[in-house]
This record gives sequence, C-alpha cells and structure tokens, in this order.
Amino acid sequence: MKTIYKGDSRYEKIYEQMQLLGIQDVSSKTQVKNGTIVWRLPILSHKKNTYLEYASFASGYVRNQGVDCHSNWQINKRVEGEPRYYEARIKQQNGQKLYSKYSTRSCELIPIEIDRLEYMMKYVIKNEFIKRANTVQQGNFVPRWRFDYLMDNVAPEMPNEVTVIIDGQKYKVI
Repeated sequence: MKTIYKGDSRYEKIYEQMQLLGIQDVSSKTQVKNGTIVWRLPILSHKKNTYLEYASFASGYVRNQGVDCHSNWQINKRVEGEPRYYEARIKQQNGQKLYSKYSTRSCELIPIEIDRLEYMMKYVIKNEFIKRANTVQQGNFVPRWRFDYLMDNVAPEMPNEVTVIIDGQKYKVI
C-alpha cells in the first residue's frame, strides 16, 4: 500500500482484507498527490489481457477504471434528484401554460476516504470475486468439479474459502 495509514483500525482492517484477496495499490505519484488511489484486483479482464482496476477519488467517486469497457463508470449509489419543471412550447386551448416534470439521477458522493474504501470492498467482493468464483486468473471458466479436483490435488495448502467482514457484513470468498 503506497498510502500509509498508521493507527487507524478501519484502514488496517481494510488493508488486511485487501492483502488476503490479493488487491494491490498501483497508484502513481501524481494520482496519490491528487487524492486518488487505484486498486488492481487479481482478476484478468474477459475482453483484454489486463487486470481489473478500481479507483477511489478525493471528489467522492469510486470508479471502475474501464478495462472491460470503453470508459470509466461510477459504482457509487444512485440517488433520485429533485423534480424539475419546464414550460412546454404548446399552450392549452384556454391559453394556460403547460409544464412538464422530470427528474434526474446522480451519484451519491462518499466524501470520507475510508468510507469509499469500505464501499469499494463491498462492491468488489460482491460483483467481482463472488460472481467470478469459478474463473481462474487467465479468465477461463472452470467447471466446479475441475476446480475442486485442482484444489485437492494441486494446492492442498490453500484455504477453501476466505471470510471477510466489512461493516459487520460477512462475505465468503471461494
């Protein structure tokens, strides 16, 4: 971890979980200077032969770094905005103005870094590790029977599963 967190138990807990899962800090000096931390997962992309990456930004966003798609996208929760009204070009027959209502959705920003890291860990465990539990590092699907056979015969010293607890929520990573 390039960013040093001394004495804060929440950071130490997240850092320990990231080490268990093989998640690495790959931030450049410029990114760290700007308040951005980039995390590389030990999972290869299906579309490109590169590792998946997520970033935490000082602005409050947490983003997928766009390895599997053409651009980055926010993983922050979406919230419904306040409704807005605009005047329609057409008036009613009695001359009254017509108004249309619309609302937009935006990302809920997470201003505190440790909260962004905890949110990112929950998202990554649920959407990357658990959903891809039967994939190997090269990105190929492995049937469950073959995975079990390989685990029993090739790497018997590795644990069958890792349990990670974030904000009191327990996740099993196979």
